Amino acid sequence: MNFVIIKCGGSVFERLPSSFYKNIAEIHKQGEWQPVIVHGGGPLISKLLDQTGVPTTFVDGLRVTTNDVLDVVEMALSGAINKQIVRKLTETGVKAVGLSGVDGKLLQAKPISQADKLGYVGEVEQVYTDIIKTVSRVGMIPVISPVGVDNNGQRYNINADMAASAVAQALHAKLCFVSDIPGIYKEVNGEKKVFHYLNEEKINHLIEEKVITDGMIPKVKSAIDALYKNVTEVSIVDGMEENGLLQFMQGQSIGTRIALEKEVSHVTAN
Repeated sequence: MNFVIIKCGGSVFERLPSSFYKNIAEIHKQGEWQPVIVHGGGPLISKLLDQTGVPTTFVDGLRVTTNDVLDVVEMALSGAINKQIVRKLTETGVKAVGLSGVDGKLLQAKPISQADKLGYVGEVEQVYTDIIKTVSRVGMIPVISPVGVDNNGQRYNINADMAASAVAQALHAKLCFVSDIPGIYKEVNGEKKVFHYLNEEKINHLIEEKVITDGMIPKVKSAIDALYKNVTEVSIVDGMEENGLLQFMQGQSIGTRIALEKEVSHVTAN
């Protein structure tokens, strides 16, 4: 079975058009590729934390996660957002199953190296792919929220880009980051110039130039890490573009494809 991991950011999914979910359903029905969704939920988490009066801060783009914050993270990710995506997929006529990384230790986690600063923020130590494969074999689409757990039952908040990368590595899959921008781009005279192909050297250069900033940094770093560990292809695709996901699966030049080899960075106006 060939898997494609579709990572959907929390800042994006509420604005995604119905065609996005129809594209996932179409990919699933064609049968060549099995979609697996991994999603974030940052904006809703921030909103709920604000409503409940729980303080929150960030270090290097990662949310400092206390036990109180973790309760809200799990409620938002594994509850509201996960089930909303499942419902939207169900509306297209396919069957989807919402899973948390805690379920069956799907995402076995450990604290990241900055645990003293970040609290219960984790990284994926192991992905129990049998759960994903079992759900897929019965014709359903897994929808995974990135809350992990260790052997002692301690939960961890995991960056969704990193979780998607870990799942893709474990399944030797394609990886597609869905965004609300046309790909990685540089503004030239007020016009967005999209990089359709980038390698590691060029990405590091763009980070130094501050062309790649903020939340895009963990995304591209997760992409490079994934390519070194069995992932066949990584792209950043605009989920707002009609049939953009289908075009990506058909190998068309859309968004930004990230590769290890020294390809020419084709740039086009958008």
